[in-house]
Amino acid sequence: MNKRKSLTFVLLLVLVLSTILAACGSKKEEGGKGSGGDAKEKTLVYGRGADSVKLDPSAVTDGESLGVTKNIMETLINFGEGSTELVPGLAEKWETSKDGLTYTFELQKGVKFHDGSDFNAEAVVKNFDRWMNGNAESNPYFQSMFGGFKGEKNAVIKEVKADGDDQVVMTLNHAQAPFLKNLAMTPFAIASPTAFEKDAKGFEKNPVGTGPFKFVEWKRNDAITLEKNKDYWQKGLPKVDKLIFRSIPDNSARLNALTSGDIDIADGINPSDAASIEGNADLQLFKRPSLNVGYLGLTVTRKPFDDKKVRQAVNHAIDKKAIVEAFFEGQAEVAKNAMPPVIQGFNDEITDYEYDPEKAKKLLKESNYDGKEIELWAMPVPRPYMPDGQKIAEAIQKNLEDIGMKSKIVNYEWGTYLEKASKGEADAFLLGWTGDNGDADNFLYTLLDEDNIGSNNYTYFKNDKTHKILKQAQIEVDEDKRAALYKEAQEILHEEAPWVPLAYSTPLLAGNKNIKGFNPHPTGSDRFDTVEVE
Repeated sequence: MNKRKSLTFVLLLVLVLSTILAACGSKKEEGGKGSGGDAKEKTLVYGRGADSVKLDPSAVTDGESLGVTKNIMETLINFGEGSTELVPGLAEKWETSKDGLTYTFELQKGVKFHDGSDFNAEAVVKNFDRWMNGNAESNPYFQSMFGGFKGEKNAVIKEVKADGDDQVVMTLNHAQAPFLKNLAMTPFAIASPTAFEKDAKGFEKNPVGTGPFKFVEWKRNDAITLEKNKDYWQKGLPKVDKLIFRSIPDNSARLNALTSGDIDIADGINPSDAASIEGNADLQLFKRPSLNVGYLGLTVTRKPFDDKKVRQAVNHAIDKKAIVEAFFEGQAEVAKNAMPPVIQGFNDEITDYEYDPEKAKKLLKESNYDGKEIELWAMPVPRPYMPDGQKIAEAIQKNLEDIGMKSKIVNYEWGTYLEKASKGEADAFLLGWTGDNGDADNFLYTLLDEDNIGSNNYTYFKNDKTHKILKQAQIEVDEDKRAALYKEAQEILHEEAPWVPLAYSTPLLAGNKNIKGFNPHPTGSDRFDTVEVE
C-alpha cells in the first residue's frame, strides 16, 4: 500500500471511529444528563434517596412512591403552588351544602386517561368504590383520612354517585372539617378504572392516570422513567419530554451525580453541603417550606414502652439540641410537639422535656423497666425530616446507654422497615412525617389516634381522651375552636409521651443552574409539569 492510500485509509478509519464514539456518547447523555442527547428531547433527571415501594398511591404512605405518582395521576382538587390553598384539579369547581354533608363536583370535560379511556363521573365513582371497599392494609390513607371503610361506624363517606357524565355528588355520614383538603392529597388521585379492573395487583407496577406524564419503565432500586403525555388536557404542559426518578441512597453520591451532570435535581442534600452549593455558580439551592416532624416512636404495646414512665424517661434522656446541631446544621429546630409550628393549633405553651439524664434515671427506677436490651430501628434512607437515620440512631443509642438502657441498632430495607413498623414489631423506631394537607388532623389524628393503628399509627398508642377530642375537632367548623381542641390534645400526648419529637426541618434540594420553574412543595410531593431544562 502506497503512502497516499495508507494516509487515506487512516483518515477514513479515524472518521468512522469518531462517528461511533460520538453516537455512543449521545446515547449515554440522552439516558442520563438532562442537558444532553437529542436537542429536540428534553429530559429531567431527579435524584432521590430511595426507590418507591408501589406506584398505586392509594396503597402506600411513603413519600418516594407518592412523589412519582403525583406526576402520573391527578386529584379532583389541587393544592396551590407552594401552599396548601385549594385550587381546581380534575374538578373545575365544587359546592358544599350548608350542613356540610353533601359535596357536588363539576368535572373537567374532554380529559382522557393515558390508556385512551374517558375521565368522567363514572370513573370517579369507581375509584371511590375501590377505596371504600378496601381495608387498612390495601388503602392505609383512606382509613386515616376518612375514618374507615364502607359500612364501618366511623366512616366519613356514605356514598359517591354520578349525576350525568360531568358531575359527582358525595354524601357524608357526618361532617368533616378537612374533607376537601383530604381529597386534594396524592393518595386520592383518580386512576384509570380500565387499568385497575383489568389487573388490580399489576396496577401498582404499571399505573395509569390523566397526569402530565405517562409511566414507561421501572428498574427496581435504579430508576423510574416517565414520558410526556402529549394529549395532556392542560395545554403547553409538561415542559420536558421525559422525567426520570433515579435512586441514589447516599447523600454525598447524589450530590456528586448532580455536580457531574448525571442528574438535574438532587433531593436530600446534607445541611453541611448548603454553603458549597450556594458558592457554586453551576448549581442552585432550593429550600422546601417546612411542614414536617422527625421523631423517635416508642411502641406502647411492647415492653418496656408499655410503661409511661419509661417513655418519659427516654424523652428526658435524649439530647435533642445536640442532635439538631450535629445533623441538621441550622436547617431545623428542636421539636416538642407531634406537629410543626406552622400548623394552626400548635400548642406553644407546652414546656418540652428538658435533657436531664439524672431525671431519666430516676424515672426508670420508678418504672417497671427490667434492664433488658431494646431494639432501636434506624431508618435506612435519608428523608426530609431526617438526613441520616443511622448516625442519629447512634447518638440516641449513646444517650440511652448513659441512663442505663442498652439498645441494639436494627436495620431493614426501606419497604420492609415501613411494613414491619406498621405492624408494631419495633421497640423504638426512627421515622417522621411530612404533612399532606396543612391541617392538624393530618398529624395528630393520622399518626396518633386509635382509628389508625395498623395504618399510620405505628406506636399503637390509644387514649380515650385524645380520641374524643380529635373526633370532635374533625366535625368542628369554627377554626378557633378546632385549634383549641388540638392544643388540648397535644397536652395529653406530651404527658403520655408515645414519641420523642426530634426536629422540624427545612429540607434542602439542589439543582443545576439550567433548571427553571422548580418550586418545592411543602407537602414533599412535587409536580414537574412546569419545570424546564434550558
